[in-house]
Amino acid sequence: MNNDMGIFPEPAAVRVDPDAGSAPAPAGARARRPGVAAPLSEASRVAIEIRALIERGEMDEARQRFGELVTLHQRRASRIAYQYLRDSADADEAVQDAFVKVFLHLPSYREAWPFEVWFTRILINGCLDRRKARTRRDRWFVGGEPSSADEARLAAADATPDPERRLLARERRARLAAAIERLDGRQRTVFTLCHYGDCTPREVSAMTGLNESTVRVHLFRAARKLRGLLGGKP
Repeated sequence: MNNDMGIFPEPAAVRVDPDAGSAPAPAGARARRPGVAAPLSEASRVAIEIRALIERGEMDEARQRFGELVTLHQRRASRIAYQYLRDSADADEAVQDAFVKVFLHLPSYREAWPFEVWFTRILINGCLDRRKARTRRDRWFVGGEPSSADEARLAAADATPDPERRLLARERRARLAAAIERLDGRQRTVFTLCHYGDCTPREVSAMTGLNESTVRVHLFRAARKLRGLLGGKP
């Protein structure tokens, strides 16, 4: 597998086909011993059960069971989408669209990929599409600052009662977001998936096609560059 998995902002995003069949093992993945199947995650197991319901035409039950996958991944998906889009409304729509697309393409899901890897690739492709559309739109409109709704949402999420501390917390978040935007494409992707998507380097390797050791190098370099951008020791 090459490195163009459709989730790198630079130089161009290559589309990921959700209808593709079983995929080759990701770079950096350990080979399985003959006759020994890798244990399925809870999400992968549920996805396989829903796929079987769809194949039998039991759509009502399939939709009901799909709610389990939404519950398992919605919070994590929202964190990832917001880091790409920096707008709560766009992020919510991107997550909703990703779940719809996943349900529609679930009959094509194969256990060669953990469900969370497959889902995250679809989600990030959708976020990249939205970023491109917003860039085209922003050629005609001035904007890009967080909306008042975003500010209210961040303030509500901060339980600190001291207004001064809330203000400092918002400033730190804004500085970190601006610094992350200054990372190069792969460093930004790796950092976002690890720190906001709770992904391990091995999972990021599966999503991006990068060798696991390369993922760790990008993560280290991203953290070092962020420390420098934020005024710490590089």
